[in-house]
Amino acid sequence: MPLDQKPASAQPSADSGPDRTGGQGAVDGAADGATAVVVGGTAASAPGHAWDVRQAGPWTHRDLAANGARFHIAELGKGPLVLLVHGWPEYWWAWRHQLTALAEAGYRAVAVDLRGVGGSDRTPRGYDPGNLALDITGVIRSLGERRAHLVGHASGGTLSWVAAVMRPSVIQSLTVVSAAHPRDLRRALLTDRRQMAAFDHVLGFQRPWIPERRLVADDGELVGRYLDAWTGRNQLDRAAVAAYRQAIQIPSTAHCSIEPYRWLLRSMARPDGIQFARRMKKPVTAPTLHVQGAADPVLLSHTALGGGEYVAAPYRWRLLPGIGHFPHEEAPEEFTSELLDWIGRHKD
Repeated sequence: MPLDQKPASAQPSADSGPDRTGGQGAVDGAADGATAVVVGGTAASAPGHAWDVRQAGPWTHRDLAANGARFHIAELGKGPLVLLVHGWPEYWWAWRHQLTALAEAGYRAVAVDLRGVGGSDRTPRGYDPGNLALDITGVIRSLGERRAHLVGHASGGTLSWVAAVMRPSVIQSLTVVSAAHPRDLRRALLTDRRQMAAFDHVLGFQRPWIPERRLVADDGELVGRYLDAWTGRNQLDRAAVAAYRQAIQIPSTAHCSIEPYRWLLRSMARPDGIQFARRMKKPVTAPTLHVQGAADPVLLSHTALGGGEYVAAPYRWRLLPGIGHFPHEEAPEEFTSELLDWIGRHKD
């Protein structure tokens, strides 16, 4: 039993499929650009399982293979592809408002669970930003599309910056939410005491075992406190908070979901981190919408400001007054309106 988990009877599960820790549940041999392989379908909770991340709705749930792992997606609508990538501690459900709005506007909206989260595989390794970005571009190709409008929030926004640099031909437009450009974030974490203090949870994640145990304790109570503390004037609805508290308790999720944050800090002085920072000097060539909540206590607005320096294409900065770390959930109508306007301008 993983050290960060409670007994199995107290734990929810993503579905009734194989183990998701990199054993039989992992799908091997699918690289970026692979053809879609549906290995699941809509999975029902097995007897005794308390949680299933595949919430019912107008969308379709399925699994596909990309970059050597299996990814769960929720899909709705037809038209140009818009891929939605969640941040921490959320999963695909964070985009429920945008899925329906995008489909109604004539788009194929797909929300993906990142590696290690929700209904996707929990592999033993592969949580560096380069590999996670290739997960995203691999999902686009596995969906049978050559290009997509990419939308990412928080850690998913960071990965979206990376994907736009690593695979520019795949990204038709980029929308980054509550996420600084990786070079700006690195600089802030090395020099800005205010941003360092705002990332105190990330500092806490660097310890072994203890963070995982705290995240799953008391039915994910700490995750609920983070969510409440990180919002602005509009708190997240209680059902959503309850869902995220449940999702963090799926076995191995607490560990896998914070591994990218461990890489972020531990790589600062290592050759791989320095090489990554240098690689991110390459300009983004996709039109970029950069959305930031003015009341975000996690990613401070002055840290995010300036991302346009790395964009060699149309760039729009939108600062939302009174909004915290989750603009797509705190102000879904305002955020969705901005998103639809942006991708509508860059359809071709």
